Amino acid sequence: MNQIKTLRDIPTREQLAPGHRLCAGCGIPQIVRFVLKAVPDPKVVVNATGCLEVATTIFPYTSWKVPWIHNAFENVAATASGIEAAFKIMEKKRGRRKPRIIAFGGDGGTFDIGLQALSGALERGHDLLYICYDNEAYMNTGIQRSGATPKGASTTTSPAGRVIPGKLERKKDLISIAIAHGVKYAATLNPAYPVDMYNKIVKAASTSGPTVLHYFTPCPTGWYFDPSRSIEVARLAVQTRIWPLYEYDNGVYRITVMVKKPRPIEDYFKLQGRFRHLLKPENKWLLDEIKKEVEENWNRLLKLSGAST
Repeated sequence: MNQIKTLRDIPTREQLAPGHRLCAGCGIPQIVRFVLKAVPDPKVVVNATGCLEVATTIFPYTSWKVPWIHNAFENVAATASGIEAAFKIMEKKRGRRKPRIIAFGGDGGTFDIGLQALSGALERGHDLLYICYDNEAYMNTGIQRSGATPKGASTTTSPAGRVIPGKLERKKDLISIAIAHGVKYAATLNPAYPVDMYNKIVKAASTSGPTVLHYFTPCPTGWYFDPSRSIEVARLAVQTRIWPLYEYDNGVYRITVMVKKPRPIEDYFKLQGRFRHLLKPENKWLLDEIKKEVEENWNRLLKLSGAST
């Protein structure tokens, strides 16, 4: 599979049909379309319960033009592991070509309830591609906070008000968790940088063993912003260094979009209702804390990659 240089190089074939019920401005369709374009046939998709599953397979319809399996919220990596193991035996006994196994899970089904299944799949070394589409809360069930919800974000279970100024805990570091399991390739993705995203998918799909991709998923419904500004919000996440774009490739870290002069974090927060309370004077202490953590994480990646600004 070849890397691309421009959007014109991306294949035009579509294996996700239009007409699904994903929200206007949702970031999920972009990652699904790109994965189905970048990973050659044959392939099998395994999908945890969540926004993607609910909105693309409303009975009796489906948007999927490839073999697709729905499983419970918590076990997409386990289901994918079993499918991969079965095809491995079929390939050995019958000479049947093993398809590429692709697993999609949201942040709730990855960071929280599905973390045990993902950990097991990575530890056992199954040959599969795992993609977490991260909209930073349980959007499909009522916008509850998850382990992926950023510090300071207001959700229905971490509402910003007189008691707390949004979620007080830090977001989990999914890529570091994956790397700790010994994976060969892991990377972050963002829809505002499609060429970077496509090339990372190609790399992940071309690497043997388990690989993990962490995708930034704008959610107008749960983040409270105008759907027309979805890509603008996504781009600001990178430009403020809140969502660094980097990859881990066989022991080597590389920042793939270098942000030498970051935009103010306030530019990102003011576009989203879930963060606007952080711009109030009484919450400056939390805003300063978030800024410090963002800068610390960026400096950590610079050190790991051997880069400098």
